[in-house]
Amino acid sequence: MSQDLAATRGVTEVEERSPSLLSRLLAETFGTFLLTLVIVGVLVYSPLNSVGGLGVALGGAFAYIAGAAAVGRVSGAHFNPAISLGAWLGGRISVRDMFVYWGAQLVGAILAAGVLFATFPTALVDLLKGQNPEIVNIPSVFGSAVNGFGENSPLYLQTQGGAQFDWFPALLVEVIISAVLVGVYLGAYDRRRSVIGYGPAAVGSAIAALTMISWFITNSGMNPARSTAAALFANEWGQLWLFWVAPLVGAALAALFYRAFASSELEEADELDLDEDDEEELVVVEETEVVAVETSPEAEADVTATPEPEKKADDKA
Repeated sequence: MSQDLAATRGVTEVEERSPSLLSRLLAETFGTFLLTLVIVGVLVYSPLNSVGGLGVALGGAFAYIAGAAAVGRVSGAHFNPAISLGAWLGGRISVRDMFVYWGAQLVGAILAAGVLFATFPTALVDLLKGQNPEIVNIPSVFGSAVNGFGENSPLYLQTQGGAQFDWFPALLVEVIISAVLVGVYLGAYDRRRSVIGYGPAAVGSAIAALTMISWFITNSGMNPARSTAAALFANEWGQLWLFWVAPLVGAALAALFYRAFASSELEEADELDLDEDDEEELVVVEETEVVAVETSPEAEADVTATPEPEKKADDKA
């Protein structure tokens, strides 16, 4: 009945079962909320538990895996504008869906940072002042979650001004790690993959590994939505441009490279499938001819009728 209805409406059965745009947007909002809540939350409270880059890496990985396992089947588990751009350039979503995904991801990230901001104890600010004189209010606490370079690089703070990463090394690192992340996503969520269901673990592992090598440089961006949310509540906008430009450039490079690579693989696979189909058809034809000869009524009649004249001739002799 559902197939007849789908055919009447001019859509395929897969399209009939696909989630609505609203469902996908809600899934992206939830996933980005969870991811930002964990990453920004760990960074905001890091002066208390000293988890450092390892805590941010593992927190981001676990949050992505959990979110993707929960709603990945609905939206594709982007949770990141860079991944959505890569998915569009890879031919997996439309440009309209990409932009509305961006909106949902920004909403989810801002909501998560807003929850942390609203629930942060004001008395804790006074306690943190003793560890860091620059902390004067809650927005200054959120400064530890802001992505930055130069004097805002975590390396500058760790070395007390002895070393820092300027804008160009930071830009280059963010482009590279974003390209790797998007490339892993496109490969892990490819429908032609032989192993089913390992996409969340693969992308989560990439987030953890890339965060550990980039935390001291830029506080690990890779996600413009998360970077925007932190900058919004810390009221630090001066360096946000880099954490939009670099992830999007990296995503574009990864998507274009992967699309060219995947297209060549698809052509080879199509040729291989065609050759196998031709061989199967040939075998089927040969088997059909053999069966036809063996079971032909005329052949059976000839076989049974041939000895008869010889026997009669022998009897007369």
